Amino acid sequence: MNAILALEDGTWYRGVATGAPGEAHGEVVFNTSMTGYQEILTDPSYAGQIVTMTAPQIGNYGVAPGDAESRAPRAAGFIMREASPVASNWRSDSTLRDYLVKHGIVAIGDIDTRALTRTLRSSGVMRGIIATGQVDPAALVERARGIPSMEGSDLVKVVTCERAYEWRDQAAASGEAEQLEFGITPQRTSSRRLRVAAYDFGIKWNILRRLDAYGCDVHVFPATAPASDLLAINPDGLFLSNGPGDPAALPYAIENVRNLVEADRPTFGICLGHQILGLALGGRTFKLKFGHRGGNHPVKDLSSGAVEITAQNHGFAVDPDSLPSHVKVTHLNLYDGTVEGFKHTGKPIFSVQYHPEASPGPHDADYLFRQFLDSMEPR
Repeated sequence: MNAILALEDGTWYRGVATGAPGEAHGEVVFNTSMTGYQEILTDPSYAGQIVTMTAPQIGNYGVAPGDAESRAPRAAGFIMREASPVASNWRSDSTLRDYLVKHGIVAIGDIDTRALTRTLRSSGVMRGIIATGQVDPAALVERARGIPSMEGSDLVKVVTCERAYEWRDQAAASGEAEQLEFGITPQRTSSRRLRVAAYDFGIKWNILRRLDAYGCDVHVFPATAPASDLLAINPDGLFLSNGPGDPAALPYAIENVRNLVEADRPTFGICLGHQILGLALGGRTFKLKFGHRGGNHPVKDLSSGAVEITAQNHGFAVDPDSLPSHVKVTHLNLYDGTVEGFKHTGKPIFSVQYHPEASPGPHDADYLFRQFLDSMEPR
């Protein structure tokens, strides 16, 4: 079936439908990961976004139950150069195409993703539409211009959990607890089970898996839950998850995290949680031209000088000049010098912009879970 991708700047591409029929609307972004397309599709941080994979062939190892990062794909749409017609992997139970159709994800293949990526790098990410069937490209371009901007969008309420839950209970009930065959061994585990209260801004399952593997019982709360609900369980630590959209459009989350900061508990934030924490501490955020999305981003730890290759997925960043004196930048992105981590100098609070759970991606940053453990155990 014919498919068209149209961008707000007037650019359009003709390809073939490689997923469900229909239309997909969102911000068109690109991801440089070589593998991990199922994790990317199911990452709630991609809500409202159409993801372009820069690797030339996608889908050749199918999809597997243990590779999902949430209950279903969260990306608005999917773009590939070549969609593999076969799946060769002993773990897979479906082809990527069947998976996309099953979950109603509109996708396009057989387009020049190299040219598309160059356009997004030069002009910045932009709004777009994928439509299948016989459609007018010019009309799609006009409609793409009417899609709401990512700036000012609260997408967290779309992806957060409806009610609080305990990860171990949910994992056991769903069979998720059995999907651990490729988890790396933790650097160490806690001397006792630690209680962690986590805000679900769009949390990935592998974050929960890693915290559990390190010895934490994770209680997950909706993004709109008051800070008092998290503190009521007397947690050893607090976790602020990844998620989609503009952090500045989440005043309720910023205020709740500000209250958690006052509680002076060990706190670890990643991605959107890092940005919200920055805002709660008095900083500002801004939108990046084309964001950081992929599994090959170099980050420098300013304390040790070590360089980590990291997994990232974000379109906003914290302005370092806006941070107060009691907040110290700890990590920098070596591509563009943006802030990748900071810590509170007077409280056991730290965060990073990237994804240490490595799903998909390298495991260089897994030590951050141990660091969180170290801050909680003495309590």
